Amino acid sequence: MMIQNSRKKIRVLIVDDSAVVRQVLSEILSGDPQIEVMGAAADPFLAAEKIRHELPDVITLDVEMPRMDGLTFLQKLMSQHPIPVVMCSSLTERGAETTLRALQYGAVDIINKPRLGARQYLEEARIRICDIVKAAAAARVRPPANPYEVAPRFSADVVVGAQEDRSGMIRTTEKIVAIGASTGGTEALRLYLEALPHDAPGTVIVQHMPEHFTAAFARRLDSTCRIDVKEAADGDSIIPGRALIAPGNRHLLLKRSGARYFVEVKDGPLVNRHRPSVDVLFRTAARYAGKNAIGVIMTGMGDDGARGLKEMKDAGAFTIAQDEASCVVFGMPKEAIRLGGVDRVLPLEEIAQAVMRDYYDYLRRS
Repeated sequence: MMIQNSRKKIRVLIVDDSAVVRQVLSEILSGDPQIEVMGAAADPFLAAEKIRHELPDVITLDVEMPRMDGLTFLQKLMSQHPIPVVMCSSLTERGAETTLRALQYGAVDIINKPRLGARQYLEEARIRICDIVKAAAAARVRPPANPYEVAPRFSADVVVGAQEDRSGMIRTTEKIVAIGASTGGTEALRLYLEALPHDAPGTVIVQHMPEHFTAAFARRLDSTCRIDVKEAADGDSIIPGRALIAPGNRHLLLKRSGARYFVEVKDGPLVNRHRPSVDVLFRTAARYAGKNAIGVIMTGMGDDGARGLKEMKDAGAFTIAQDEASCVVFGMPKEAIRLGGVDRVLPLEEIAQAVMRDYYDYLRRS
């Protein structure tokens, strides 16, 4: 007797004015056994007609299109049919800024595409694209077995060795905060960072985001926050009143020289299918900051950061996970909780207050 697979496939609508992109995305997504492409449209008007007949589970949406741009269509869509949307954006400055606005308006993630060589680039990024669509399908949208050869899944060991001699480390009283986030994290980080006072502890952040978008993301946050926010550069010091965001496609490591904390930005293999990886940042925070650190894991699909947060907790750090109700996707915090790496589970709006309370208590004890 044949047993039917009752698991429902994720139905995706592709909206892009490029015939090449529509074709390549259709081939990539259709090749995943968990995903079905229900249709493709060259502009938002054709997409709206398809949506009237059948609602997709996820929409991939180009930013720049004729007749109606993707941002306008997204706003209309969120007000009428809140469907998970993944933005497809070019690697231009203008494209990055527009896409960040799209994330504020309700899009859940980004697929970047070059202006030239789109087919080759998208085919090379197929695993990440399928992962993004699956994460989007699991997302809470709020108004404002794979046929491919899967890349090896590395742990943080490939970037940061599991053991290293820390003898002779000079004592420091500086406190640092390490944060990891993925799907839904851009808005979570904005709300968290905007709630911080100017004297907040030095902060290092890994947000899963494509290359070239992190610089625009950091500038946008810097314009709205009381602390300074910048894309991390190799050797940047971690100091009070500053947050450093890992550049897209580069790992971010916390390091220490004497009493000074700084960051290393480096290449390396994908870790948990990500570069930058939260596990890489958290492992180095456990190693070089130990009990002087606070670890925060926020909304995101998968388990990147869960093991690293447990290492931070084991090293004496205070650790926080965003609660399920305030997450867009509860995957990363849920896995960290399951592994026993979390001291407190808090709604997003309470995390900044908890971090500052722990920081001020620490300063009083020092």
